[in-house]
Amino acid sequence: MEITTTATEITAALAPVWRDVLTAAHEALRAVVAQVDSDQWQLSTPCAEWNVAQVAEHAAGDQRAYAAALGVGTGPAYDPFSPSGTIAGGPAALVTAALEETATAWATVTDDTENVPTPLPFGPLSTPVAAVLCALDAAVHAWDIAVATGQQSPLTDELSAPILAAAQGRIEPLRDWGAYGPIAAGESGSSTDQLLRYLGRAPRH
Repeated sequence: MEITTTATEITAALAPVWRDVLTAAHEALRAVVAQVDSDQWQLSTPCAEWNVAQVAEHAAGDQRAYAAALGVGTGPAYDPFSPSGTIAGGPAALVTAALEETATAWATVTDDTENVPTPLPFGPLSTPVAAVLCALDAAVHAWDIAVATGQQSPLTDELSAPILAAAQGRIEPLRDWGAYGPIAAGESGSSTDQLLRYLGRAPRH
């Protein structure tokens, strides 16, 4: 997917695929979390200062924030950017419930809905872009957890390309706020490598 296009062109390119991208990203997070062993929740992750349980808690909170913005649920009962890692019922159950809630929320959005509210600091976005940014959050944290626990990367170029297209130029307010590190150095490589570097992560092969 061409990423050096206008906002209108990116929205048009994402319009036919955003539901599939969101479903794939949610499934990636669900599957990776399900494979975490009980003794792995305290392992360190590519997210500085957060262990696996904290990343899972953060990811669940972000998904619930998207759902609440779309009118489903009340959002997370904690600050997703200050996860404790101590989760009643366990991280896997928390993530599963959050993904179900978010999927329900996006199912209420019709194909002719041009814009939707988001929990992001720049407010409403075109529906395809907002949905794929929601997918970004699930997909990149699925990768974080997979790396930390020795699982295979859940990111494919097919999934990464539209996420990168939606992300470029749009997450800078979040980067400035501290949600993502500086763009990592390295050659461009695949869509997955480009996405990870853009989000401040070093690709792992």
